[in-house]
Amino acid sequence: MEKRLRIMETAIRDGQQSLIATRMPFSDMEPALAMMDEVGYDAIECWGGATFDACIRFLDEDPWERLRRLRDAMPNTRLQMLLRGQNILGYRHYSDDVVDYFVKKSIDNGIDIIRIFDALNDLRNLKTAVASTKEYGGHAQVAMSYTIGEPYTPEYWKDLALRIQDLGADSICIKDMAGLMVPTAASEMVSMLKSEVEIPIHLHTHCTSGVAPITYYTAVLAGVDCIDTAISPFSGGTSQPSTEVMVETFKGTEYDTGLDISKLEKIAAHFQTVREEDLKSGLMSTKVLGTDIKTLIYQVPGGMLSNLVSQLKEQNAEDRYLDVLQEVPRVRNDLGMPPLVTPSSQIVGTQAVLNVLMGERYKILSKETQEILKGKYGQTPMPMAPEVLARIDESERITCRPADLLEPELAKLEEEVGEYKEQDEDVLTYALFGPVALEYFRRRAAIRNGVDPDAIDMKNKSYPV
Repeated sequence: MEKRLRIMETAIRDGQQSLIATRMPFSDMEPALAMMDEVGYDAIECWGGATFDACIRFLDEDPWERLRRLRDAMPNTRLQMLLRGQNILGYRHYSDDVVDYFVKKSIDNGIDIIRIFDALNDLRNLKTAVASTKEYGGHAQVAMSYTIGEPYTPEYWKDLALRIQDLGADSICIKDMAGLMVPTAASEMVSMLKSEVEIPIHLHTHCTSGVAPITYYTAVLAGVDCIDTAISPFSGGTSQPSTEVMVETFKGTEYDTGLDISKLEKIAAHFQTVREEDLKSGLMSTKVLGTDIKTLIYQVPGGMLSNLVSQLKEQNAEDRYLDVLQEVPRVRNDLGMPPLVTPSSQIVGTQAVLNVLMGERYKILSKETQEILKGKYGQTPMPMAPEVLARIDESERITCRPADLLEPELAKLEEEVGEYKEQDEDVLTYALFGPVALEYFRRRAAIRNGVDPDAIDMKNKSYPV
């Protein structure tokens, strides 16, 4: 039986998202795309995650046009994106008709594989996205948000994987967003999953804690089908292990990837020049390039750590950092032990800061904490603390799939976007980012007309002569 290891390249999505906050313009990746298309990757992750937001908020790029250009430039390689289930790429749950239309348009514009995850591993929040992906001919890969703690036993992961397979997923990804998975855990989980499910198993991790390359090695020996890597200039630190290192590690073995290192070297040479410019400009900070062992000690993702520091700095309370770190696991336990990934990581972190700074736990509940207590994000892996639940009105708690409470909203969004719509996909951009999308549409029109974006009257759509 063939054991060839497959590689999914992340440099133009998660690699650059992890190291330069998703600020890579299309012009920086374009010269390498034809070379990347020749390598023979299992897939290239190039869209979704925070790329959509960054395109319209910071880069003055139409994310849909970027996707079409990526598709044209890489006709021979499967393109992959990351989708937050019912949250799509935004920060709230959207109605089923919006989720369905977004999936359809993503596939229409060039996406082959959609990796779909939920912050609570509540599969009810993935049902619509998975069904739509399969309906429109895409590959539905469901990700299990990996973490450690009391409820996360081998039985938990086995049950979740079997339910994912029953949901109709084409493959499963173990999504270790914080770099918490150590080699023995990877070997045990991959071995267990390969014996229990019939669909392929992919592994995604980050180098934040320093253990990722060894974790990949043991996972491959245990039979994992595909790993996520980033071309070397955008690897390491808070990104993924290096593509070239993993290719060379298994060269000549039964797991040989078959990828040509000379082709990878040419791609790396291009991205090295991009990296040097990003370092020079300060876009790539040395803070994201090292190893942060606090990730393993406190089980907190690197991005969450930096966010906590930022919140404390705003309150002139940086000296309370250790207190907050110690409060994070307590809040997480009170809120039902969710995996710490967007948005649950922000919810837990913000509440931990409030608890420490107020001098009384849960004296103030953030809006998002209230919503997770009410069940608006879905079901948590463990019951929430009764004394914390008592702080909200019991009548406001829901137990159904949160999206079941949402009315269809696509027609209303179409009406609201009105004259600003220049392509079908604009209604989806507006659905996800509202006022930010309208501001982008204003700037897009200005750039196309060769005028100063700030000179356009958005309300009256008048263009200066």
